[in-house]
Amino acid sequence: MIVAGFGFRGEATVTSLRAALAATRRPDIEMLAAPTDKILAQALQELALELSLPIQEISDDMMQAANPPTQSKHSLAHRNIGSVAEACALAAAGPQAKLLTNRKISSDHMATCAIAMGALT
Repeated sequence: MIVAGFGFRGEATVTSLRAALAATRRPDIEMLAAPTDKILAQALQELALELSLPIQEISDDMMQAANPPTQSKHSLAHRNIGSVAEACALAAAGPQAKLLTNRKISSDHMATCAIAMGALT
C-alpha cells in the first residue's frame, strides 16, 4: 500500500493539497491519510473524490507512534510531532512502513505531503 499523508492548515484549498502531492512526484498512491480533526475538511474530501481514493483517519496517538524523521517548528508547536504528513503516511501504511518521500510543502505553504509504503506492498 502506498499512502500520501497530509498535514495542512484550515485555510488550505484543494489546490494547496494538489501542489503538495505533486511535489512528491509520486503518481502511484493508493490511499490518502490525514489527522482525525482534518478528515472532513472540504479540500481533502475534494482531492479524494478527484483521485477516487479512500482517506485513512489518523489519531494523535497513531501519529506519535509513527515517529517521523523530519522536524517542522509549526508541527512541533501545534501537534507535538515533527511532521504531520510523514506521521500520517507512515501510520496509514502500517507496521514496518518506510517513507518513500519526506514531506514536501505546497507553494502557498498551506499543506505538506509525504509518501510511505507498507511492508506488504
